[in-house]
Amino acid sequence: QVQLVESGGGLVQAGGSLSVSCAASGSIFSINTMGWYRQAPGKQRELVAAITSGGSTNYADSVKGRFTISRDNAKKTVYLQMDSLEPDDTAVYYCRAAANMLSLKILRPGFGSWGQGTQVTVSS
Repeated sequence: QVQLVESGGGLVQAGGSLSVSCAASGSIFSINTMGWYRQAPGKQRELVAAITSGGSTNYADSVKGRFTISRDNAKKTVYLQMDSLEPDDTAVYYCRAAANMLSLKILRPGFGSWGQGTQVTVSS
């Protein structure tokens, strides 16, 4: 079992920056890929960014050039730096960890672990 604890987020004006982080504990030997999903009210949960233990990254088109994902393997922590934030970035951001990128994207029980979520609100 993997536990994910998120921190960061909050309220910021459009154009501003925020960062969120996620620390993993428990059966961390099973984790290769970590990432961030977000879910806005009335919308489906979507993948924002992901990173493998080797440093390969994957970004949603909507955040490319604005968000940066990174990880500290020694600390088992993944970070998401969000710059040039827009009101459409407002959502609950969820950390996710899985054995590989494919599993990270399969949103069914048994394919990965979720954090509790942290709110990011961007005002216009």
